[in-house]
Amino acid sequence: MTARRLLVALAAGLAVLSAAAGPAFGGTTQTTEHRGARSLLTSGLSNGFGSTVGPDGMLYVTESAVGRVTRVDPHSGAVSTFASGLPVMNPAIGIGGAMDVAFLDGTAYAIVTLVDPLVGGSSADGLYRITPGRPPVLVADIGAWALTHPPATPFDVPTGVLYAMEPWRGGFLVTDGHHNRLLDVRLDGTVTEYRAFPNVVPTGLERQGGTILMAQAGPVPHQPQDGRVLAFRSQTDPASVVASGAPLLVDVERSGHRLYALSQGDYSGDPAGSPALPDTGTLQQVAPDGSMRPVATALDRPTSLELIGRSGYVTTLDGEIWRIQL
Repeated sequence: MTARRLLVALAAGLAVLSAAAGPAFGGTTQTTEHRGARSLLTSGLSNGFGSTVGPDGMLYVTESAVGRVTRVDPHSGAVSTFASGLPVMNPAIGIGGAMDVAFLDGTAYAIVTLVDPLVGGSSADGLYRITPGRPPVLVADIGAWALTHPPATPFDVPTGVLYAMEPWRGGFLVTDGHHNRLLDVRLDGTVTEYRAFPNVVPTGLERQGGTILMAQAGPVPHQPQDGRVLAFRSQTDPASVVASGAPLLVDVERSGHRLYALSQGDYSGDPAGSPALPDTGTLQQVAPDGSMRPVATALDRPTSLELIGRSGYVTTLDGEIWRIQL
């Protein structure tokens, strides 16, 4: 499928669902008053960051400040430790440690970044296999690979800044937001560059069949027009822009024909890599024309999004998970 046909197919699917939903666009027959309603599912996480829905239907969230993956019941909000012992975030940097978590064939994996000796740490940046009750195991040393395979775009951190992961053909696709590329990481430790980009700051990932959806925050100062969602089907397939218009996009999720993007909010003006201003984040739904329409606003530095049924679950940097009606 060409990039143009892919874009048309995505837009057509959204348009069909929009028509079925009536005046309140959003792929739901619920009234407008209910869309966007939110409730606090849980709080107290230590730097909540990446998330996924596990094989058991539970939420799994990384807590980068303490090197932990936490299991959260999406209905009751009950919290329990799934695994611990991952390298922790360096407080002096303010980002890093366990960034994201995903399952492959029932086994959990996490990506860890900014913990290597070059940035004051003592661990390896890469893909870790995590098993409850056992120490995490380094599967692929992505930082070491990056040192010998520098990107084409300018960089300050030679080992990169990994952001998100997505299962892909027996391994994982991993975004490096600093090196502006998408990596293919295999369970035998092999790392290759799947796609390289200009300075777009790739962040969250989603997969729908053979199509990869990738959010991009855009370069500093993260203007709304630079916050985009790209779609492509292979390493060489031209990337299509399927959505744009919100600043500092950090995640993208799709359920059926419904496509959502998570904006962390307005750029703070701090050094590159700093989070957005507090309480400026938004959950956006993609319209048939590729524009975005806010479902929920005033989110406090959201980092990741999961969809379960008609609810969106937003994890925030200050350790909260919010359930939002879609």
